[in-house]
Amino acid sequence: MAGGTTIRTEAPEPAELVARARAMIPTLAARSAAQRQARRILPDTIAEMQGAGFFRVLQPARWGGYEMELGTFYDIQLALAEGDMSTGWTYGVVGAVSWVMGLIDVRAAQELWGADPSVLICSSTMPAGAATAVDGGFRLGGRWRYASGCEHCGWAFLGGMVAIENASPEWRFFLVPRRDYTTRDTWQVAGLQGTGSIDVILDDVFVPAFRTQRLADSFLLAGAGQAQNSSPLYRLPFGQIFVRGVSTAGLGALQAMLTALLEHSRARVTRAGGPSAQNPFVQLLCAETAAAIDEMRTTLHRNFRTLHDYAGRGETPPLALRLQYKFQSAAVIERCTLLAARIFKATGSGGLSDELPFGGILADLMAARQHVSNQYEYYGGNWGAVMLGAENKDFLV
Repeated sequence: MAGGTTIRTEAPEPAELVARARAMIPTLAARSAAQRQARRILPDTIAEMQGAGFFRVLQPARWGGYEMELGTFYDIQLALAEGDMSTGWTYGVVGAVSWVMGLIDVRAAQELWGADPSVLICSSTMPAGAATAVDGGFRLGGRWRYASGCEHCGWAFLGGMVAIENASPEWRFFLVPRRDYTTRDTWQVAGLQGTGSIDVILDDVFVPAFRTQRLADSFLLAGAGQAQNSSPLYRLPFGQIFVRGVSTAGLGALQAMLTALLEHSRARVTRAGGPSAQNPFVQLLCAETAAAIDEMRTTLHRNFRTLHDYAGRGETPPLALRLQYKFQSAAVIERCTLLAARIFKATGSGGLSDELPFGGILADLMAARQHVSNQYEYYGGNWGAVMLGAENKDFLV
C-alpha cells in the first residue's frame, strides 16, 4: 500500500456485532441520565463501543475495518439508541465518517489512521466554513455547530464553500486534525444533551487538496479513494448514509418508549379506576407504534439492500429513487415524534417522573426533529416537485 502498511482485522459476524449492541441496552439506559446531566457521551460509553468493534463496521478493510453492509451498521445504531438515543445518534454520526474515508484520497486515510486506526472523526457537514484555493489546497476558516461526540475525536470532517472567481461557490468537505481547530461548549439544549454536540472553530487553516471531497463528486458517487477501496460499499450515495445517521436513532428510541409503555401500563391503574392495560386507546396505540416501527425499519433495510444492489452492479441509482429514499429517512423522526407524544400522553401524570424514560425520550426526539436532514416537509416538497416536472434542488442525496 502506498505510504503505509495494510492493516487487517478479523471481522466478527454481523449478528455478533448486533448482539453486542443489544447487550449494552441495559447499561446505556442506566447511564442515560448521567450523560444527559454531563451533556456529553461519557468516556466509558465510547470505550465500550470501541471495544465492541462498532466503529470498524464501515471502515475500509485496509485500515482494519470490517467493510460491512449498511444494514449491520443501522441495526447496531437501533440497538444503541434503544438504550440511549444520544448514544445511538452519536454512533450514527461518528461511525458514518469512517465510511467517507473510503472515498477520499488514500493519503488522507494514511495521515489519519497510519499510526492508530482507532482514531474517530466528528463531523459538521453543512457549509458553515469559507475557503479559498491556494497552491496545493485551501485556506479554511469558520465556526461549525453541532459536532456530536467531538471531544472523543482526533479529526473533524467539515463542510465549507470555496470561493470561485466569476462562478458560484463550490461546496466541499474538509478533513482537519484536532491540532488545527479549537472547540467551544455551547451545548445548552432541551434534548439530546448526551451527544455533546459542541462547536468547532478554525481560523485560516491550510487543508491540502487530498484531504477534501467535492459535494458534486459525492453526488456522482466518485472519489479518489475508490481506486484503492474497491468494495461496492464505497459506491453508495453519500447523502443517503448521512441522513439515515440522524434519523435511525429515533426508531430505537421509539422502541424503548413502547417497551416502557407496555411495562408501565401493565401496572398502572388510572384515576378512573381501570387498569391502563385494558384501555382500548392504549391498546391501539401500542399496536400502531409497533406496526410503525416495523414498517420504518423494513423500509430502511429494503432501501439499503436496493442501493447495495446498484453498487454491486456498478450502476448509479436513479435520482427519483434517491429523492424518495431521502424523504423516507426524513419522515422517520416526524412519525416517531408524533407517536412518542401520544405515548407520553397515555402515561398520565405518572409519566412526568424523571425516574421514567418518557419525557426524556420525547425531548430527544423533538431535538432530532430540528436537524436539517429531518425536515421532511422540504424533502417531500422537493421530491414531489421533481415528480411534477421541476428541477431537483437537493444534491445531498
